[in-house]
Amino acid sequence: MLLSRYFLPVLRETPKEAEIVSHQLMLRSAMIRQSAAGIYSWLPLGYRVLRKIEQIVREEQDRAGAIELLMPTLQSADIWRQSGRYEDYGKEMLRIQDRHERDLLYGPTNEELITEIFRESVKSYKDLPKNLYHIQWKFRDEIRPRFGVMRGREFLMKDAYSFDLTVDGARLAYNRMFVAYLRTFARMGLKSIPMAADTGPIGGDLSHEFIILADTGESQVYCHKDLIEGQVPAADIDFDGDLGPIIKAWTSKYAATDEKHDPKRFEAEVPAAKRVSARGIEVGHIFFFGTKYSEPMGAKVQGPDGNMVTPQMGSYGVGVSRLAGAIIEASHDEAGIVWPVSVAPFEVALINLKVGDKATDEAATAIYQKLRQAGIEVLLDDTDERAGAKFATMDLIGLPFQLIVGPRGLKQGEVEVKDRKTGERVSLSPEAAVNRLIASIESRRSLV
Repeated sequence: MLLSRYFLPVLRETPKEAEIVSHQLMLRSAMIRQSAAGIYSWLPLGYRVLRKIEQIVREEQDRAGAIELLMPTLQSADIWRQSGRYEDYGKEMLRIQDRHERDLLYGPTNEELITEIFRESVKSYKDLPKNLYHIQWKFRDEIRPRFGVMRGREFLMKDAYSFDLTVDGARLAYNRMFVAYLRTFARMGLKSIPMAADTGPIGGDLSHEFIILADTGESQVYCHKDLIEGQVPAADIDFDGDLGPIIKAWTSKYAATDEKHDPKRFEAEVPAAKRVSARGIEVGHIFFFGTKYSEPMGAKVQGPDGNMVTPQMGSYGVGVSRLAGAIIEASHDEAGIVWPVSVAPFEVALINLKVGDKATDEAATAIYQKLRQAGIEVLLDDTDERAGAKFATMDLIGLPFQLIVGPRGLKQGEVEVKDRKTGERVSLSPEAAVNRLIASIESRRSLV
């Protein structure tokens, strides 16, 4: 992509309304623009990041055996009345009527709708188990939306729903999602910690939040220090095998959000040198809630003995749009964002320091073409901005690597490669620089 043709309206100053780093940098780097309180337009750079996050989530859901579908944003109020949640949910739910005065709502979650789909479609135990998911926009009318996409009213979410014949089967489904979440967040360069959590309005008796530590986190969290460096399951994990040892390794040590925190147990189980008390950002939440929705909504299947059985259910959410902000909170410096390769909007910033100089233009174009032919995503700065402005913009938007082409270096037969994360700079021949970048990017695309 040529920067001269791209839409990248960066801001040099930090907007006053932005309180936390991710909100500030997402506005300044032209990832988002606010259209109403807690509602954002995703500009091209931010949209590329959003789609990469979404794809990682999708790949790990598919790997774990979940099946993708797509449900609408608007739902009938009738099915929420069946579950008993229509009146209980409160003002966070946006309720509307159509021209025929039928009650509708903008879905904040999808337990009711997926249960209705299941109820009308699945009749026999032979069709179980099932785990169905979608990635769709949600709306919750937060009383005080703040922190940009971290606590917005409209947000993109992956929500999955499992249906099993028995409690034991449902817990296996829960464990699969537990492991899939560990991999999902690790692939984005995040160190997530599963923590025992309150079930809230979703309900149930088993729940874990997946938390990344950050000073701007909305929750106080407590955990054993060893969990921060826990071993993430490999890509070839057998989701139909025994996941018990993995679950035990991640849940045997103390970890809890503020709602579930037990100070006496924390002090008794965790040595003083291993105690971590910090702020955390929730990036995923999983629940097992049995028949909370299937029972009142009349979802039943015929069991192996011919009797009707109410399926056991679980739900599993990932805040896809929130993750964009969470990654920035975890990976930035004073100059701007520092994207991991796996979610970066582009992988290389190719900077032409003297546009209009024949030798520099030809060298930059040749490198651009070679990188693209190798499957590398490149943003070529072919604008006539001064060098300092070019560097500032590329540091701000945080692409993992910068390749700098200028007439002075070319006279020596060299270009410069900069690693955005480490700041390391090295001068190489154009060919060596291209080969180095290809190797580095390919090795970092898949972190686990």
